[in-house]
Amino acid sequence: MTEYEWKLRGRCYKLGDDVPHAGDVIPQWIISGRFLDPDMLVPHLFEQIDPGFHERAKPGDIIVAGRNFGMGPKMNGYVAMQALGLGLICESMPFLAYRAAVGCGLRVLTDCAGATDKAEMGDDIEVDFISGAFTNHTQGLTVQFPAVPDGLRDLIAYGGNKGWLAHWWETEKAAQA
Repeated sequence: MTEYEWKLRGRCYKLGDDVPHAGDVIPQWIISGRFLDPDMLVPHLFEQIDPGFHERAKPGDIIVAGRNFGMGPKMNGYVAMQALGLGLICESMPFLAYRAAVGCGLRVLTDCAGATDKAEMGDDIEVDFISGAFTNHTQGLTVQFPAVPDGLRDLIAYGGNKGWLAHWWETEKAAQA
């Protein structure tokens, strides 16, 4: 597996429950237009619920969300989050949303019960996606959440489906040579 930063430390951006992908994560017109260029997507990430988010967000910052995050099997917002170097922790998300996030190479933990009770907007938080350790440095709190499953680690580390397939293809070609 490639060298990959599985630990993130940054500012918490806290969201509530039932945040739909279309509209709240990324505008519907971007999804309908099937735009996937990260440079084009980043300025529109969370623009309807947090204008200027992309200007404040820094690599290592972490989205902490409640239940049913990212409803809808779209990937545009996850492409933007991954391009910004963000992580995502949520209490739950639909399977198709989780699949889309992982397929984009986004560091994501789901099934993190009570995550929104453990952090406030702007808190200094740290997440180890391999171990599931969640530390809120502002509140002096550490809890354990489910880690990224072993079977998904390479997929995320290679940048999602496209990166993993490129790596697989290079490995196949090298084996045949």
